[in-house]
Amino acid sequence: MALAVGAYPVTPGRLAALLWGKLRGLPEANAAAAVIFAIRGPRILGAMLVGSALASAGASYQGLFRNPLVSPDILGVSSGAALGAVVGIFLALPVAGIEATAFVGGLAAVLSVYGVAAAIRGRDPVLLLVLSGVVIGALMGSGVALLKFLADPENQLPAITFWLLGSLASFDRGDLLVVAAPVAVALLPLILLRWQLDVMTLGDEEASALGVRVRLVRGSVIAAATLMTAAAVAVSGIVGWVGLVVPHIARLIVGPAFARLLPMAALLGAAFLLLVDTAARTLGTIELPLGVLTAVIGTPVFLLLLARGGRGWN
Repeated sequence: MALAVGAYPVTPGRLAALLWGKLRGLPEANAAAAVIFAIRGPRILGAMLVGSALASAGASYQGLFRNPLVSPDILGVSSGAALGAVVGIFLALPVAGIEATAFVGGLAAVLSVYGVAAAIRGRDPVLLLVLSGVVIGALMGSGVALLKFLADPENQLPAITFWLLGSLASFDRGDLLVVAAPVAVALLPLILLRWQLDVMTLGDEEASALGVRVRLVRGSVIAAATLMTAAAVAVSGIVGWVGLVVPHIARLIVGPAFARLLPMAALLGAAFLLLVDTAARTLGTIELPLGVLTAVIGTPVFLLLLARGGRGWN
Protein backbone atom coordinates (compact mmCIF):
# COMPACT_ATOMS: atom_id res chain seq x y z
CA MET A 1 0.00 0.00 0.00
CA ALA A 2 2.79 2.42 0.89
CA LEU A 3 4.42 1.83 -2.50
CA ALA A 4 1.20 2.55 -4.37
CA VAL A 5 -0.15 5.67 -2.63
CA GLY A 6 1.20 9.19 -2.66
CA ALA A 7 1.28 12.37 -4.73
CA TYR A 8 2.00 10.13 -7.75
CA PRO A 9 -0.38 7.17 -7.26
CA VAL A 10 0.43 3.84 -8.90
CA THR A 11 -2.28 1.27 -9.61
CA PRO A 12 -1.82 -2.23 -8.14
CA GLY A 13 -1.49 -3.71 -11.63
CA ARG A 14 1.17 -1.20 -12.65
CA LEU A 15 3.00 -1.71 -9.36
CA ALA A 16 3.02 -5.49 -9.83
CA ALA A 17 4.35 -5.07 -13.36
CA LEU A 18 7.14 -2.78 -12.18
CA LEU A 19 8.17 -5.15 -9.39
CA TRP A 20 8.14 -8.12 -11.76
CA GLY A 21 10.22 -6.19 -14.26
CA LYS A 22 12.67 -5.26 -11.54
CA LEU A 23 13.08 -8.91 -10.59
CA ARG A 24 13.73 -9.80 -14.25
CA GLY A 25 16.25 -7.00 -14.64
CA LEU A 26 14.27 -5.07 -17.27
CA PRO A 27 15.18 -1.40 -17.86
CA GLU A 28 13.30 1.26 -15.84
CA ALA A 29 12.72 4.11 -18.27
CA ASN A 30 9.48 5.67 -17.03
CA ALA A 31 8.24 8.03 -14.32
CA ALA A 32 6.47 5.35 -12.29
CA ALA A 33 9.65 3.27 -12.02
CA ALA A 34 11.65 6.33 -10.94
CA VAL A 35 9.09 7.15 -8.23
CA ILE A 36 8.92 3.59 -6.90
CA PHE A 37 12.57 2.59 -6.97
CA ALA A 38 14.44 5.89 -6.54
CA ILE A 39 12.16 7.86 -4.19
CA ARG A 40 9.34 5.93 -2.56
CA GLY A 41 11.07 2.56 -2.15
CA PRO A 42 14.15 3.83 -0.25
CA ARG A 43 11.93 6.02 1.92
CA ILE A 44 9.72 3.05 2.85
CA LEU A 45 12.75 0.94 3.75
CA GLY A 46 14.10 3.89 5.73
CA ALA A 47 10.87 4.25 7.71
CA MET A 48 10.97 0.55 8.57
CA LEU A 49 14.63 0.69 9.62
CA VAL A 50 14.17 3.81 11.75
CA GLY A 51 11.04 2.39 13.40
CA SER A 52 12.77 -0.92 14.13
CA ALA A 53 15.82 0.83 15.56
CA LEU A 54 13.84 3.13 17.87
CA ALA A 55 11.53 0.36 19.10
CA SER A 56 14.41 -2.08 19.68
CA ALA A 57 16.38 0.56 21.55
CA GLY A 58 13.32 1.43 23.66
CA ALA A 59 12.73 -2.22 24.58
CA SER A 60 16.40 -2.58 25.54
CA TYR A 61 16.46 0.56 27.68
CA GLN A 62 13.19 -0.30 29.44
CA GLY A 63 14.48 -3.73 30.38
CA LEU A 64 17.91 -2.48 31.38
CA PHE A 65 16.62 0.36 33.59
CA ARG A 66 13.59 -1.61 34.81
CA ASN A 67 11.37 1.38 34.09
CA PRO A 68 8.33 1.42 31.73
CA LEU A 69 8.69 5.19 31.17
CA VAL A 70 12.16 4.94 29.64
CA SER A 71 12.55 5.84 25.97
CA PRO A 72 15.60 5.86 23.63
CA ASP A 73 16.38 9.50 24.48
CA ILE A 74 16.71 8.82 28.22
CA LEU A 75 20.50 9.22 28.10
CA GLY A 76 20.41 12.38 26.00
CA VAL A 77 21.10 10.80 22.62
CA SER A 78 18.23 12.63 20.89
CA SER A 79 19.24 15.96 22.43
CA GLY A 80 22.85 15.40 21.42
CA ALA A 81 21.85 14.44 17.89
CA ALA A 82 19.62 17.50 17.71
CA LEU A 83 22.48 19.77 18.76
CA GLY A 84 24.80 18.11 16.24
CA ALA A 85 22.29 18.55 13.42
CA VAL A 86 21.62 22.17 14.37
CA VAL A 87 25.37 22.85 14.33
CA GLY A 88 25.54 21.29 10.86
CA ILE A 89 22.66 23.44 9.61
CA PHE A 90 24.17 26.53 11.26
CA LEU A 91 27.45 25.87 9.43
CA ALA A 92 25.58 25.36 6.13
CA LEU A 93 26.83 21.78 5.72
CA PRO A 94 25.31 19.49 3.06
CA VAL A 95 22.73 16.86 4.04
CA ALA A 96 25.41 14.19 4.52
CA GLY A 97 27.35 16.53 6.79
CA ILE A 98 24.27 17.30 8.88
CA GLU A 99 23.59 13.58 9.30
CA ALA A 100 27.21 13.03 10.33
CA THR A 101 27.18 15.82 12.92
CA ALA A 102 23.86 14.54 14.28
CA PHE A 103 25.26 11.02 14.62
CA VAL A 104 28.43 12.25 16.33
CA GLY A 105 26.40 14.54 18.61
CA GLY A 106 24.20 11.67 19.78
CA LEU A 107 27.17 9.46 20.59
CA ALA A 108 29.02 12.32 22.30
CA ALA A 109 26.03 13.05 24.55
CA VAL A 110 25.81 9.46 25.77
CA LEU A 111 29.58 9.26 26.30
CA SER A 112 29.30 12.41 28.40
CA VAL A 113 26.47 10.89 30.42
CA TYR A 114 28.43 7.70 30.99
CA GLY A 115 31.52 9.68 31.97
CA VAL A 116 29.63 11.76 34.52
CA ALA A 117 27.97 8.67 36.01
CA ALA A 118 31.29 6.81 36.19
CA ALA A 119 32.99 9.73 37.95
CA ILE A 120 30.50 9.64 40.83
CA ARG A 121 30.94 6.72 43.21
CA GLY A 122 28.81 5.24 45.95
CA ARG A 123 25.43 5.77 44.31
CA ASP A 124 22.95 3.62 42.43
CA PRO A 125 24.51 3.35 38.94
CA VAL A 126 21.14 3.15 37.17
CA LEU A 127 19.85 6.24 38.93
CA LEU A 128 23.09 8.07 38.19
CA LEU A 129 22.81 7.29 34.49
CA VAL A 130 19.22 8.50 34.32
CA LEU A 131 19.89 11.72 36.24
CA SER A 132 23.05 12.38 34.24
CA GLY A 133 21.03 11.88 31.07
CA VAL A 134 18.49 14.44 32.21
CA VAL A 135 21.22 16.98 32.99
CA ILE A 136 23.22 16.47 29.78
CA GLY A 137 20.00 16.46 27.74
CA ALA A 138 19.00 19.79 29.26
CA LEU A 139 22.44 21.21 28.48
CA MET A 140 22.21 20.03 24.87
CA GLY A 141 18.70 21.49 24.63
CA SER A 142 19.99 24.88 25.77
CA GLY A 143 22.63 24.69 23.05
CA VAL A 144 19.92 24.04 20.46
CA ALA A 145 17.91 27.01 21.77
CA LEU A 146 20.97 29.30 21.58
CA LEU A 147 21.73 28.31 17.97
CA LYS A 148 18.08 28.81 17.01
CA PHE A 149 18.33 32.31 18.47
CA LEU A 150 21.50 33.03 16.48
CA ALA A 151 20.34 31.39 13.24
CA ASP A 152 19.32 33.27 10.12
CA PRO A 153 15.50 33.58 10.40
CA GLU A 154 15.06 33.41 6.62
CA ASN A 155 16.92 30.19 5.84
CA GLN A 156 18.57 28.45 8.80
CA LEU A 157 15.78 28.76 11.39
CA PRO A 158 13.09 27.12 9.20
CA ALA A 159 15.51 24.29 8.35
CA ILE A 160 16.31 23.76 12.04
CA THR A 161 12.65 23.75 13.02
CA PHE A 162 11.75 21.33 10.22
CA TRP A 163 14.55 18.92 11.21
CA LEU A 164 13.56 18.96 14.88
CA LEU A 165 9.98 17.98 13.98
CA GLY A 166 11.15 14.81 12.23
CA SER A 167 10.80 13.82 8.59
CA LEU A 168 11.94 11.27 6.01
CA ALA A 169 11.24 13.53 3.04
CA SER A 170 14.91 13.75 2.04
CA PHE A 171 15.69 10.07 2.63
CA ASP A 172 17.37 8.40 -0.36
CA ARG A 173 19.34 5.27 -1.26
CA GLY A 174 22.54 6.61 0.26
CA ASP A 175 20.87 6.97 3.64
CA LEU A 176 19.94 3.28 3.73
CA LEU A 177 23.50 2.25 4.52
CA VAL A 178 23.77 5.04 7.13
CA VAL A 179 20.94 3.39 9.09
CA ALA A 180 21.23 -0.28 8.12
CA ALA A 181 24.89 -0.78 9.03
CA PRO A 182 24.72 0.60 12.62
CA VAL A 183 21.41 -1.17 13.27
CA ALA A 184 22.82 -4.51 12.10
CA VAL A 185 25.97 -4.05 14.19
CA ALA A 186 23.96 -3.03 17.28
CA LEU A 187 21.42 -5.84 17.05
CA LEU A 188 24.10 -8.53 17.33
CA PRO A 189 25.10 -7.87 20.98
CA LEU A 190 21.45 -7.42 21.97
CA ILE A 191 20.66 -10.85 20.55
CA LEU A 192 23.67 -12.43 22.22
CA LEU A 193 22.85 -10.82 25.59
CA ARG A 194 19.14 -11.62 25.54
CA TRP A 195 19.12 -13.91 28.58
CA GLN A 196 21.43 -11.65 30.60
CA LEU A 197 18.95 -8.81 30.05
CA ASP A 198 16.16 -10.97 31.45
CA VAL A 199 18.26 -11.72 34.53
CA MET A 200 19.17 -8.04 35.03
CA THR A 201 15.50 -7.16 35.49
CA LEU A 202 15.88 -8.82 38.93
CA GLY A 203 18.38 -6.17 40.02
CA ASP A 204 22.16 -5.82 39.99
CA GLU A 205 22.88 -7.89 43.10
CA GLU A 206 20.70 -10.81 42.01
CA ALA A 207 22.12 -10.70 38.49
CA SER A 208 25.70 -10.74 39.80
CA ALA A 209 24.86 -13.69 42.06
CA LEU A 210 23.57 -15.56 39.00
CA GLY A 211 26.79 -15.02 37.09
CA VAL A 212 25.99 -11.94 35.00
CA ARG A 213 28.80 -9.41 34.54
CA VAL A 214 26.54 -6.46 35.26
CA ARG A 215 28.80 -3.56 34.28
CA LEU A 216 29.87 -5.22 31.02
CA VAL A 217 26.31 -6.13 30.05
CA ARG A 218 24.99 -2.68 30.95
CA GLY A 219 27.71 -0.96 28.96
CA SER A 220 27.21 -3.23 25.94
CA VAL A 221 23.43 -2.73 25.89
CA ILE A 222 23.72 1.02 26.30
CA ALA A 223 26.30 1.19 23.50
CA ALA A 224 24.17 -0.91 21.15
CA ALA A 225 20.92 0.94 21.86
CA THR A 226 22.66 4.31 21.58
CA LEU A 227 24.23 3.38 18.25
CA MET A 228 20.83 2.44 16.82
CA THR A 229 19.14 5.55 18.17
CA ALA A 230 21.84 7.91 16.95
CA ALA A 231 21.76 6.42 13.46
CA ALA A 232 17.95 6.66 13.31
CA VAL A 233 17.76 10.21 14.63
CA ALA A 234 20.55 11.34 12.29
CA VAL A 235 18.45 10.60 9.19
CA SER A 236 14.91 11.18 10.49
CA GLY A 237 15.17 13.98 13.05
CA ILE A 238 13.40 13.77 16.40
CA VAL A 239 10.64 11.13 16.19
CA GLY A 240 9.20 10.55 19.63
CA TRP A 241 6.91 7.93 21.17
CA VAL A 242 8.02 5.02 18.95
CA GLY A 243 10.58 3.77 21.45
CA LEU A 244 8.25 4.40 24.39
CA VAL A 245 4.91 2.94 23.27
CA VAL A 246 5.80 0.18 20.80
CA PRO A 247 7.76 -1.96 23.33
CA HIS A 248 4.72 -1.94 25.63
CA ILE A 249 2.49 -3.21 22.83
CA ALA A 250 5.05 -5.89 21.96
CA ARG A 251 5.21 -6.91 25.63
CA LEU A 252 1.45 -7.32 25.73
CA ILE A 253 1.63 -9.67 22.73
CA VAL A 254 4.65 -11.89 23.52
CA GLY A 255 5.46 -11.22 27.17
CA PRO A 256 8.59 -9.78 28.81
CA ALA A 257 11.15 -12.42 27.71
CA PHE A 258 13.69 -10.41 25.71
CA ALA A 259 14.32 -13.19 23.18
CA ARG A 260 10.72 -12.76 21.98
CA LEU A 261 10.29 -9.09 22.89
CA LEU A 262 13.17 -7.77 20.74
CA PRO A 263 12.03 -9.17 17.36
CA MET A 264 8.39 -8.31 18.06
CA ALA A 265 9.28 -4.73 19.01
CA ALA A 266 11.40 -4.40 15.88
CA LEU A 267 8.57 -5.65 13.64
CA LEU A 268 5.93 -3.49 15.30
CA GLY A 269 8.22 -0.45 15.22
CA ALA A 270 8.80 -0.92 11.50
CA ALA A 271 5.08 -1.29 10.81
CA PHE A 272 4.14 1.64 13.03
CA LEU A 273 6.56 4.17 11.54
CA LEU A 274 5.80 2.98 7.99
CA LEU A 275 2.11 3.62 8.66
CA VAL A 276 2.82 7.04 10.18
CA ASP A 277 5.16 8.06 7.35
CA THR A 278 2.65 6.96 4.72
CA ALA A 279 -0.02 9.03 6.46
CA ALA A 280 2.37 12.00 6.73
CA ARG A 281 2.89 12.18 2.96
CA THR A 282 -0.67 11.37 1.87
CA LEU A 283 -3.12 12.98 4.32
CA GLY A 284 -2.70 16.58 3.17
CA THR A 285 -1.45 18.76 0.36
CA ILE A 286 1.74 19.34 2.35
CA GLU A 287 3.76 16.74 4.20
CA LEU A 288 3.09 16.54 7.93
CA PRO A 289 5.95 16.21 10.46
CA LEU A 290 6.54 12.70 11.76
CA GLY A 291 7.04 13.87 15.32
CA VAL A 292 3.59 15.45 15.40
CA LEU A 293 1.82 12.35 14.07
CA THR A 294 3.66 9.93 16.36
CA ALA A 295 2.65 12.10 19.34
CA VAL A 296 -0.98 12.23 18.18
CA ILE A 297 -1.08 8.43 17.91
CA GLY A 298 1.25 7.54 20.77
CA THR A 299 -0.39 9.67 23.45
CA PRO A 300 -3.83 7.97 23.44
CA VAL A 301 -2.21 4.53 23.15
CA PHE A 302 -0.04 5.21 26.19
CA LEU A 303 -3.05 6.55 28.12
CA LEU A 304 -4.91 3.36 27.22
CA LEU A 305 -2.05 1.29 28.63
CA LEU A 306 -2.11 3.47 31.72
CA ALA A 307 -5.85 2.92 32.10
CA ARG A 308 -5.25 -0.84 31.95
CA GLY A 309 -3.25 -0.46 35.14
CA GLY A 310 0.13 -1.01 33.54
CA ARG A 311 -0.53 -4.70 32.92
CA GLY A 312 1.66 -4.51 29.85
CA TRP A 313 4.63 -3.30 31.87
CA ASN A 314 5.45 -6.52 33.66
